[in-house]
Amino acid sequence: MYAKLFSTTCPIGVLDGEIVGCVIAFRSQDDPAKIDLQDVMTHPRPPASGVTGALVDEVRWQGSRWGCQRLYLTLEPANRAAHAAWLALGFVNVEGDRLVDGVSVISNYKGPGKHRAVYECHIGS
Repeated sequence: MYAKLFSTTCPIGVLDGEIVGCVIAFRSQDDPAKIDLQDVMTHPRPPASGVTGALVDEVRWQGSRWGCQRLYLTLEPANRAAHAAWLALGFVNVEGDRLVDGVSVISNYKGPGKHRAVYECHIGS
């Protein structure tokens, strides 16, 4: 379903004939200048390293073609490895209402008790 409805923002990474990663992302209907990265999945072993950046670059490229300005994603605050990875890929941790282990978090972002760290990356010109 995602591949049919959102194929331009759901790239798949293939290396030597093997799927090594994919992104599920959506252009916001409420704010068309925004793309939300819902899920990013990559194979946990080399040679898949660098796949996340390449897949996100593909979504960023598509967003720039549409005139989008930003990519967003959320994480659970305790996911320190992902926090470091997203910062390395040029994302910024959006200011929230509190800090959890040095990560800015927005309380109840995805519903009661579902606190999330929000990340943003500007795209386009």
